[in-house]
Amino acid sequence: MAKEDLPSASKDLQELQRKLSLLIESIQNNSKVVAFMKSPVGQYLDRHPFLALTMLVFVAVSAIPVGFFLLLVVLTSLAALVGVILLEGLVISVGGLSLLCVLCGLSFVSLVMSGTIMVSYVMVSSLVNYWFSPRLLTQQNSGGDCQLAMKSADLEGLYQE
Repeated sequence: MAKEDLPSASKDLQELQRKLSLLIESIQNNSKVVAFMKSPVGQYLDRHPFLALTMLVFVAVSAIPVGFFLLLVVLTSLAALVGVILLEGLVISVGGLSLLCVLCGLSFVSLVMSGTIMVSYVMVSSLVNYWFSPRLLTQQNSGGDCQLAMKSADLEGLYQE
């Protein structure tokens, strides 16, 4: 049985070698590869194959850590963006609630102040009307005070208007 597998393995190996040579030929005929090989860097690497192989291995091996780093950068940026949005939403919510509380407090204070002003106005106007009523001025006028009589006449004119 081992002898029957041997010709099949050699045919598979020859087929693999043929596909590999076609792949290498297609890479070497690529216009970008030809342009790179004509550049000074490509010519230098062609003259120093060990350095070219070292660079190739370095690029291939470093692709994984660089990819992880870039993934970490992208995920961190997304997390920061989401965090900023959430933080901004939190700040706006807290600020809005604070503003609502301040405005409610100011409305209560304005109600109390306007009530106090209205009560003060009514009390002061009542006291002024009581102190300077025409009835009291006419009683004092009978004593002969001419200036008070003039004032009482002016106040009576105001009340009639």
